[in-house]
Amino acid sequence: MRLAILLVALSTACAMAWAQDDAPPMRDDVPIETYLALLAQVAPPAREGAEAYMAAFKARCGRALTTVELRRAFAEGSGNPTLMAMIRASHQKDPAALQRLSASITCPRG
Repeated sequence: MRLAILLVALSTACAMAWAQDDAPPMRDDVPIETYLALLAQVAPPAREGAEAYMAAFKARCGRALTTVELRRAFAEGSGNPTLMAMIRASHQKDPAALQRLSASITCPRG
């Protein structure tokens, strides 16, 4: 329960910062390892779920997810539903759910 509240707060804060008209657009100026380390400080399952999401994205889409794409996945709306579910599955130590969710990753067009 606390993890869910924490993730909602994190994604809401990111979304609010992203939605501000005067805020600069998100850039890949933060190395992915730095971003993941920050996630781990907030909630270790958030990092684990993000890493599972990134691995599934790479396997399905044939390329690595960029930092800005991961940040957007956290920040858009209530967060990307697959990413949020993978974080929940990581928290619950549910490898079957992680595998099932990995198959639902969609690749961006273009």
